Order: sequence, then structure tokens, then C-alpha cells
Amino acid sequence: MIWHCGRFDFDTSTPIVMGILNITPDSFSDGGLYLDADAAVEHALAMVDAGAAIVDVGGESTRPGSDAVDPAEEWERIGAVIAALAERGLCVSVDTRHAEVASRALAAGASIVNDVSGFRDPAMAQVAAKSGCGCVVMHMAGEPKTMQDNPVYDDVVAEVRDYLRDAAAALEEAGVDRSRICIDPGPGFGKTPKQTIELMRNLHELVHLGYPVMVAASRKSYVGYAYGVEEPHERDVASAAEALLACELGASVVRTHNVPLTVAALGDLRPAVVLGLGSNVALVAEPGEETEAKIAQINLAVGQLCGLPDTQIIDMAPFYESEPAYYTDQDAFVNTVVLLRTGLPPKELLGYLHGIENSFGRVRTMENGPRTLDLDIVDYQMYVASDDELTLPHPRACERDFVVRPLLDILPGYELADGTAVGAVPAAERVGKARRL
Repeated sequence: MIWHCGRFDFDTSTPIVMGILNITPDSFSDGGLYLDADAAVEHALAMVDAGAAIVDVGGESTRPGSDAVDPAEEWERIGAVIAALAERGLCVSVDTRHAEVASRALAAGASIVNDVSGFRDPAMAQVAAKSGCGCVVMHMAGEPKTMQDNPVYDDVVAEVRDYLRDAAAALEEAGVDRSRICIDPGPGFGKTPKQTIELMRNLHELVHLGYPVMVAASRKSYVGYAYGVEEPHERDVASAAEALLACELGASVVRTHNVPLTVAALGDLRPAVVLGLGSNVALVAEPGEETEAKIAQINLAVGQLCGLPDTQIIDMAPFYESEPAYYTDQDAFVNTVVLLRTGLPPKELLGYLHGIENSFGRVRTMENGPRTLDLDIVDYQMYVASDDELTLPHPRACERDFVVRPLLDILPGYELADGTAVGAVPAAERVGKARRL
């Protein structure tokens, strides 16, 4: 997926680091450090040298309990710095909730508007629509002054997801192309530490919306709560660990104070792998319960996947029932797709998958014939190869309805490692037509 931000295009298949530049006297961890324009520019250039692709410039603190800043004063703080960075060819993001400031920043060369209020102001949406800028839509309950006054949710994950879905849709309706939108769950903005942790451990629910996801966990209070670090400026190591975890769970953009530490942590990000799972022979089933038995077998296989070394399941699609493909004189299949992160090389992973298949009595006497369990590597991130043992991406992935439908449920707009869009083959032309169970 490409995130279009003015004259910059970002491939979200690998993490994008956004360095934080607060030009404020009262930000919660670095207020007052970069009020001098020369010092601010110097720090921004250092972050870029360390690996930041974007510099996020803010002139208003939105820490809990903070007061609003007049837009004229906000612009006075950041205007010269944004212009100086843009003149040097940097991708500049403006962190503002004021349409006037966003408009002036874009005119000065900024390429992204990062709005903590989620573009609630119609004037802000109009500013974005008239430009080609990237947009970061964040969830915040209430306003910074009062957002931490007893925030309550029935289901924080579902409510934040639905808010971001609706806010992004409103931005599209205002004229902003979908490819320019990124969403941010807003950790710590109108959420207790426990609520934020629950949200951050379920980022896959936001990935399902089909937009790049940004995570701004750096030095936040929930990081201090989770890792036992009281002082914000001492939370950088824990924040880097959170950044890595967020990217493993599907985040595409990481906003951070400490760029070098975050970049180093992201070096441990494991490849994403898509597996296709299927079964059409139930080992044990009462008459009329064959579908349930096939589902049970797949679930048992998923349990074995959980035990693979250096491997974590990130997401799993709903189950589908599909008609047989290629060899049609056999029972219907049950299929799903699993997304995992693994440190196992492709062929070593394949060996483990064959072992799991064998544990279910898999027999390979007939090509495309009946099977108790089928585990295919559909795609392995940044790996394209073909030999007698393994071809990746799977050469038939896009023609199989029973792969495409569940995969797009959890990864909308997904592209294989060779750049092929999973939905490239029209539904009417796919084999193994599938229906969601």
C-alpha cells in the first residue's frame, strides 16, 4: 500500500519513522528544548540522518490538561522552521488542529497534516481536500484540557475503530483520496493506560479498515504504566519496544522522539507471512457435522502454528466454505487465511508446515485431491523465488477465491511480494468460489 503525501510517496509495507519536533514551551517530555529556530532545524536534520523519513512539527502542546494555543501564536512558533525544512527537501508534517495553521504550513512546503482532533473541523477537511497532502486522522475523546477526566468505553477497540472508520470516510467524502489517509488510534488521548494497552494490542482491528496505521506511543503514560518507568524522558527504550510490537501487529508509521533507538529496534521486525489453510476430509465427524469437524481440524492446526519457534500469529480471517477447484469430484472445503510474523526462513517454515499436515494424516497421492489439511505459504514478505521445492508468492494465489476473500478481509488492498494486487483477478474469473461461514 502506498501512502500519498504531496510530492512524497511512502511504501507502507515497511515501517516509516516520523520524528517528533515540538516547538513548544510546555510539551510533556521535551517542552522548551527547540524554541530557537536554528536549534529546531538542527534537531530535525539529525533525526533525518538517523533514519526519520518524516519530521512532524508541532507548535501547540496537546498533553492532558493543556490549554489551547491561539493559531497566530502557533504559526509564529513553527512557520520559519517548516519553511526551512521544506526548502531542504524534507517531508514535513504539521501537527495541528487548526485549519488556518494547516493551510499556511502547506503553503510553506509541508506535505502532511497530522490532526489530533481527527479533522472534526469542516474547515480542516476543506484545507486537506484542496491540497494533495497526506492526512493523519487521530482518535481523541473530547479535548486535551479534559480528555483524561474519567474516559469510559463499553468496548474501546470497537469504538475507536468505528470512530476512525467514520472520520476517514468523512474526509473522503470531503474530497480527500483514500490513498492519502492514515489513521492513528491516539494512545493516551482520552484513554486510561489500561484502555490504551487493550487498544494497542488489538491494532489488527484497525488494519482491517484498509488504511495505513500510525502509532504515536513515544514516551506516553501508558508506556510508563506498562513498563514501570515514571519519568517520560526515561521511556525511550520501552517506547522503542512498543514501536516494534506495533509494527509486528500491523502499524505502518511510527511517531517517535528518539529516532536512532526506534530505528534500531525496528531492525528486529520479523517478516510477515500469509498462510492459506484448508480441509475437506473430516477425520472424525457425525453425519451432518462435517463442516464443523473441518473447522475443528484447522483450529487444531492453528494451535500447532502457535508453537513454531520465533513465530507469532497476528491475525486470522473468518472461515469460508469453498467449492473444489481443479479436481471437482470431491467434498467442499473449509478455508481461512492466517497472518503471522516469523523469524523462520521460507523453506524451514515449509518444513514445519509439512510436519503439521503429516500429523493430520495428509496423503499426497492426487494433485489437488482431497486432504485432511492443507497449509500453503501464500506470501512471504519481500521474498520472491521459484525452484523445485518452493515458489513464492504462490503462483495461483490470486485466481483462488478461497484465498482472495479471506485474505482481503484482514488485509484490504494487499499486494504480494512481487507487487501483484491480490484482487487482480475479477471475482467471476476465480476458481474455488467461496462463501463466508
